[in-house]
Amino acid sequence: MKYEFKVKKIDVESGGKNVIILNKEDAEDLNLSAMDRVRVKDGGKSVIALVDLAESYVKRGEIGFFEEVSKKIKIKKGSKVKLEPVDKPVAIEYIKKKMDGIALNEDEINEIINEVMKEELSDVELTAFITSMYIRGLNNNETISLTKAIINSGSTLKINKKPILDKHCIGGVPGNRTTMLLVPIVAAAGLTIPKTSSRSITSPAGTADSMEVLAPVSLDEKKIKQVVKKTNACIAWGGAVNLAAADDKMIKIRHPLKMDPRGVLLASILAKKKAVGATHVLIDIPVGIGSKVLTYRDAEQLAKDFMDLGTKLGMEIHCITTPGYDPIGFAIGPALEAREIMRILYGEKVSLDLIDKSLVMAGLLLEMGGVAKEGEGRKMAQEILEDGRALKKMKEIIKAQGGNPNIKPEDIKIGKFKLDIFIREEGRIHLIHDKVISEIARTAGAPKDKGAGIYMYFEKGDKVKKGQKLMTIYAESKRKLEAAKEVFDKKVAVELDKVILENFSTETKPIVYDFG
Repeated sequence: MKYEFKVKKIDVESGGKNVIILNKEDAEDLNLSAMDRVRVKDGGKSVIALVDLAESYVKRGEIGFFEEVSKKIKIKKGSKVKLEPVDKPVAIEYIKKKMDGIALNEDEINEIINEVMKEELSDVELTAFITSMYIRGLNNNETISLTKAIINSGSTLKINKKPILDKHCIGGVPGNRTTMLLVPIVAAAGLTIPKTSSRSITSPAGTADSMEVLAPVSLDEKKIKQVVKKTNACIAWGGAVNLAAADDKMIKIRHPLKMDPRGVLLASILAKKKAVGATHVLIDIPVGIGSKVLTYRDAEQLAKDFMDLGTKLGMEIHCITTPGYDPIGFAIGPALEAREIMRILYGEKVSLDLIDKSLVMAGLLLEMGGVAKEGEGRKMAQEILEDGRALKKMKEIIKAQGGNPNIKPEDIKIGKFKLDIFIREEGRIHLIHDKVISEIARTAGAPKDKGAGIYMYFEKGDKVKKGQKLMTIYAESKRKLEAAKEVFDKKVAVELDKVILENFSTETKPIVYDFG
């Protein structure tokens, strides 16, 4: 049965979903509840939408269109559309099947991902799917099917060069900007590395956030190809291109819940690598307190899973386990990290752990790409960094992406409001809590405020003396700096010889703060 309703346009987005609003009494007459589905039709145009209810916002006989529906059914305010109830997607039955612990076949997984892409699953239903995978796990066939479905959900980047290299870090460690060093090194060696990176979701900066300080990163597929053709590389934001699109929709649910089901993690990462045409991929697995992987035994199993799945997808995968118990490098936050990278490229010996990790990873990629013999990649990578070829290549990439290739480290603006933390007692840094450091930096404004963040002066295991500066917190407003102070006061950021750092002040003259 079809019913006619007068359109009321709502100048608000519903978060990407197709949602309409009905008066509660109209919904009762139609036997509809919140989150039921209806087909909205205007002549030859139609869209399936989720129902939301209101008692007074829309009158009886009216239908409220959020912007997503308005764009799909372009109709004037006050015009009438037809409405008819529709059955729930068959994908919901497959989600229930997974919740019951029954493995899904390729067709069932494809159907779920298709419904995700058509915006016909509610957030509740998608959350149920992700939760079922978190609790029940995925077998090898399910993981392969999910990976292929994610790849097919978007476009693929076709670059007529071989081999195509890529790298990925599974995350969890602040300041881990190895991409911005290894990409120009690898490209300067003549290899192709079209790197699409993420923006931050829960960290103080993603690679795309830091690179955006130097050059635009929102490149479409055509622009990426142009940049890669000119420079052998790019460092772009993956969200600007429609690669493995279903993954981005699932990430929006996964990250707030902090759920990374192993099979979904594998599928998420390798689908994006396959979508850019990668033939050889290096996976960085940080291990330690505060990272996503706590033990080397877990890391070894995850590495095996990556390599096995990569083989089935036609990619050569190498994995490296790295320390994940404290920040990599000293800079945390987009501008601070970009400045640190440029200092290194200009020849400054800062952040030796970041330099070393980047050279090791770049060296492995050079060996995987066939331009360095086994065991000699790191040496070649170091030569490319030290003789200026990496800096030259980075300038080429910055220029090709629309940035200023002549930017110097001192040109990069850092938040003008800052607060120094000093050490009172001699000792040794016992532990740096990555999650707390990240929370402080985000509260200070990172990554939205590019100049916000933290600069650390020591790392785990370093000896420290009374009066030395431990860290500086930067912000672009006094209010956000004060908010960061409150987080610092309440949380344990650093432990010195198992004694907790507590005190914090905004006095204008230097003050030495106590270890609790």
